[in-house]
Amino acid sequence: MTTARDAARLARLATEQADSEFSDLDRLPVPELVRLLAVQARRPGDAVAEAAGSLAPVVDAVVKRLEAGGRLIYVGAGTAGRLGMLDAAEAAPTFSVPDGTIAAVLAGGQEAFGAAQENAEDEPSAGADALDRLGVTERDAVLGISASGRTPFVLGAMRRANELGALTAGLACNKSTPLGALAQFPIEIRVGPEVIAGSTRLNAGTVQKIVLNIISTASMVRLGKTYGSLMVDVRPTNHKLRERAVRIVTAITGVPAREARRALVASGWRPKVASIVAAYRLDPDAASALLDEHSGRLREALDAAARR
Repeated sequence: MTTARDAARLARLATEQADSEFSDLDRLPVPELVRLLAVQARRPGDAVAEAAGSLAPVVDAVVKRLEAGGRLIYVGAGTAGRLGMLDAAEAAPTFSVPDGTIAAVLAGGQEAFGAAQENAEDEPSAGADALDRLGVTERDAVLGISASGRTPFVLGAMRRANELGALTAGLACNKSTPLGALAQFPIEIRVGPEVIAGSTRLNAGTVQKIVLNIISTASMVRLGKTYGSLMVDVRPTNHKLRERAVRIVTAITGVPAREARRALVASGWRPKVASIVAAYRLDPDAASALLDEHSGRLREALDAAARR
């Protein structure tokens, strides 16, 4: 039940404020409206850049959990939860991580992704129950996402994650939030009032999308999922991705595209394995074993192959 004190606190949040600069938003001609929205879209990126120092420790901590066989689990409601689901869904095809390694919990369940269930966020116990169903342990990292920093579903999940010994991080778009207080690693990025007051799918949502991209991408880079900036753990499941894999192997090894393709076919379309095969004429099984010796890090495996 919302009390007068709760309502007053909510009204004071930066993400709930109305900015007088936008008081005539509904009167603007379309070109001016679009220009204003485009200009405002710069703010989230600038805000995240200023907060970069708070992201690096989270990445280090997440990498340690993933290296030990744990998971990265996003928890959110509404827009925040849907952004978590999006980032989690993209991890497997982009970086070939096993399904479930990066997961997401959305208040209201999977159905709430396409059909909003805004009332689902009000029960802290539902957040805790969701983590119990996932079997969260001390090996996992749980990242709560809430623009306000006070979403009950997320707070309940965070309390449960702490009880279970999991690593906890909390992403909010206000300062000194309950979410930040519960998290071992608070990420509080204040982006200010929204263009449309109270609609946190714009500036706050963009901040959340950028931060999740950074955390998951940086973690995958540290886990050896790239070679330089090349996406060597891509799953080449369609024509476009197979052609990309050919270009990746060619760029790494310097062999012609035809030879890179042969190496990929022989290697079951695994770009890392194919790169070693093409560069040093190893058979795929030996190349795969060499990769395993070096925890899947292609640069280290190539260096080892060169020394042989």
